[in-house]
Amino acid sequence: MTSDGTVWFVGAGPGAADLLTLRAARVIAEADIVIWAASLVHADVLDHARPGAEIVDSSQLPIEGVLPLYQRAAEQGLRVARIHSGDPALWGAVQEQLDLCRALDLTVEIVPGVSSFTAVAAIIGRELTVPEVAQSVILTRLEGGKTPMPPGERVRDFARHGTTMALFLSAARSGQVQAELLAGGYPDDTPAVVAYQATWPDELVVRCTVGTLEATVKQHKLWKHTLFLVGPALAAEGTRSHLYHPGHFHTFRRAEPDARAELRRQAGARTGGTATSGHTP
Repeated sequence: MTSDGTVWFVGAGPGAADLLTLRAARVIAEADIVIWAASLVHADVLDHARPGAEIVDSSQLPIEGVLPLYQRAAEQGLRVARIHSGDPALWGAVQEQLDLCRALDLTVEIVPGVSSFTAVAAIIGRELTVPEVAQSVILTRLEGGKTPMPPGERVRDFARHGTTMALFLSAARSGQVQAELLAGGYPDDTPAVVAYQATWPDELVVRCTVGTLEATVKQHKLWKHTLFLVGPALAAEGTRSHLYHPGHFHTFRRAEPDARAELRRQAGARTGGTATSGHTP
């Protein structure tokens, strides 16, 4: 029989409390118990908790220290908001907690949050997927840390794609990060961004290159809470997207014939032939 208890895994976003989603703010306000990590989540998010809610700082607790709270929620029909930094889908140690909660027959819901890599892109005013420059974003971290990386997931292997890359949890070994990026094929002058505590009051966001990444990190004495963005899209001039081109059509808009013909000519020039497809992405 399913318990009346509920656990919400809430993405708190990168730091600033006003980047919480409306749903995140609502479930925090409804929770009987709010679990948060003071080392990762800004204290302002607790302003959404209701008076009388039990507030638990999990920064010094292993999962065994949090489990009794889930067990109590199952036994007493309580509502728990477990707040995670960024988005729970990325490096949040959420899956093991989901399994525990489901074993307790708790109702479980994940509330997504703004990830730090999108927050940093907003801070620097860049799109990470620029047409004809980069159409993919790789989210990863440096191998060799506390959690082993699966075979085939090395930074230098990902770097061979030459597209936009966001590197989490890697600032303490910035020299190795730089070496792996270069070994994978990013040119020395590839644009990079080093972002510490993005959206927090003490945020620091610095532009550099792959070749100066290590020196930039060491100059500012960074070793945690730091994200790297790398790739040509960070400095490329915007080429025109076909989505809003007058020659592009979709369910709600017809293409202008002359503009459509021009798009087809451009596609043919790129492929060395004549484009015949009825749809240009």
